[in-house]
Amino acid sequence: MHHRAVVTPAVRQSLRLQALGTMGPALLLFLLILLAAPRAAAQDPAVLVPPDLAAAQAAYDRAPQDRDALIWLGRRIGYTGAYQRAIDLYTLGLQRHPESPFLLRHRGHRFLSIRDTRRARADLERAWAVVRSWPDVVEPDGQPNARGIPTSSLHSNIRYHLALAYFLDGDFALAEPIWAEDARVASNLDQRVAATYWWVLSLAHLGRRAEVAQVLAPIDPSWDIIENGSYHRLLLWMKGALPAERLLPADASVLERQTIGNGMGQWHAANGRVGEARAAWQGVLVGNPAPSFGVLAAERGLDRLR
Repeated sequence: MHHRAVVTPAVRQSLRLQALGTMGPALLLFLLILLAAPRAAAQDPAVLVPPDLAAAQAAYDRAPQDRDALIWLGRRIGYTGAYQRAIDLYTLGLQRHPESPFLLRHRGHRFLSIRDTRRARADLERAWAVVRSWPDVVEPDGQPNARGIPTSSLHSNIRYHLALAYFLDGDFALAEPIWAEDARVASNLDQRVAATYWWVLSLAHLGRRAEVAQVLAPIDPSWDIIENGSYHRLLLWMKGALPAERLLPADASVLERQTIGNGMGQWHAANGRVGEARAAWQGVLVGNPAPSFGVLAAERGLDRLR
């Protein structure tokens, strides 16, 4: 059953007048997200609240001091595109749970979403300093893959997002050893493929061609990849084992197109093909897309070409 919240213009105005005086901070935050909905949603007589978000809000309201309840509410808010509101909630959580690597990891991710790599780096470096001596733990997926099998962990997520922040800033020499280590210690092929993809691109941008060839050599088309198929195909393409016309399936999603377009642009740029890189990245950014990692990297790539 879907939970449907009807927010008419009159209700919106009433909430604006009453919320601050009568509602607790958690419910107020949730309602502010609705009030700040895009204009297109405001023109619709009803706004559909995702059931997972409603459930996360209810869980947080029952136990506002619970760190995990706060994190899940922040994750669900982030999935709606309300990144700053998710950041604000994580900041509140860090006031209650200082130096929590879980909160720092998620806030760092959302700092990337708003293109604030400086603060993303600070949070993720702090998170890694805390957990590097801890045993690793599997991190549940907020948006599970088709098989419902988690493919990442707390350590891998902190390191992945930290290395991505370095990569976006063009600090390839800082990103490269993180990707290299993550590819070596990956506990499954999806982790290995994702880390190897960014590792190869970092090496290519650093001009380390021989190492690129060595890293690409073991990439196998028969690998059973659950959720990082775009990265796998790009690695095969960079290796010369897959033609460009087979990079995108006929039913490719927007996210797949962004990922493939950015990967092609990065590879072209690292190999001196500036015109091809620019065209690929410009294709990624058509239509003011949401800030996927491919979009963020394409934006920074174009900035470096200017």
